[in-house]
Amino acid sequence: MRNVDAAGLGIGDDHPPRIMGVLNVSQESPYKPSVFNSAGEAAEYVDRELIDEGADIVDVGLESANKKFEVLSAEGELDRLDTAIETIESVSGDAIFSIETRYHEVAEEALSRGFDMVNDICGFADPKMPEVCREYDVAVAKMASPPDLERPGAVEDVDDIYEALSLNGLTDKTIVDPAFGGWSEAKTIEDDRETFRRLREFRGYGQPILVSINRKNFLRSVAGRDTEEALAVSLAATSMAVERGAHIIRTHDVRETRDAALIGAEFARNRTRTASDEGTIEELDVTTTREANRHLDRLGGDPNAAADTVTRVFELSGFSPETRDELSAATTGTAVRFVAGDRTDAALLFGTPGAIQSLAGAIEDTNPAAGLLTRLAAQFE
Repeated sequence: MRNVDAAGLGIGDDHPPRIMGVLNVSQESPYKPSVFNSAGEAAEYVDRELIDEGADIVDVGLESANKKFEVLSAEGELDRLDTAIETIESVSGDAIFSIETRYHEVAEEALSRGFDMVNDICGFADPKMPEVCREYDVAVAKMASPPDLERPGAVEDVDDIYEALSLNGLTDKTIVDPAFGGWSEAKTIEDDRETFRRLREFRGYGQPILVSINRKNFLRSVAGRDTEEALAVSLAATSMAVERGAHIIRTHDVRETRDAALIGAEFARNRTRTASDEGTIEELDVTTTREANRHLDRLGGDPNAAADTVTRVFELSGFSPETRDELSAATTGTAVRFVAGDRTDAALLFGTPGAIQSLAGAIEDTNPAAGLLTRLAAQFE
């Protein structure tokens, strides 16, 4: 997993989770506590509510990305940039400043005047955006989007979201963002939930991951909470996101989110890594064949190998002694292991999805265990 340096701030597996607080200089933004058009008031807010509360990065938005508002042109965003520049020049605390935009002209002007990184909410739909980020050697968060500057985040299916992040490539300092939220009329709560369930797959890019899940509807609806009451569900999801591999959490609730992210990091899966002059060996956080396939795709490896990457363990109970004996015999000499214990009514079955599928295809139909293995193999993803 690549680590990214954002103006001296390390982002990636080798670093703690980073918190991105939000400042808006757009009056149309729906989250009013973060909206300012006075640089002095904005700077006080950034120091008091963001940096002092634990924000590592301050993301400054020049316009609302809500689909119900008319999209500003690059010139319209540039008209608001002076307030943002005055703000970051007035802040006394230490943080990385990110400019949220979709236009390379705005990103270039902001970077030339003191901003440290870019948050591209249209995912390089402007093909010159990666050129600007490379030229200034800055980190850039790339949100999955269609190739359309007026439709940020409007991708629904998880596989399409993953592919959208490939649009116009990645820089060495790209941070990928799978775009949670209602960015299009077609996107459903279940689309977001499925993306969250499969969050580890986005590690397949080998780049750090940013998630923006603060008080989102796909979380609120689980507990039946409105936005004002949704802090608890956001914090629960934050810990889970970090445990599943997220590196930056974008939020309006900085202090609480920082604590939740640290808990997620503390109890995340241990990933073994060793390095020497000869090279590096790093254990990948892979729990499903689809996750393995993402890494194989990045390396140009054989996708068929994914089925043999993750060992699954199943407990068998309630079967007759004859069926268990037949299953034990069927696994002899294969990559699947059948292990019975002292209890005569239970056993464990170990094997990768590929090995179990191979066994299911090879076993005689007359074998009582054939139907069992076939049904089991059909459930693998």
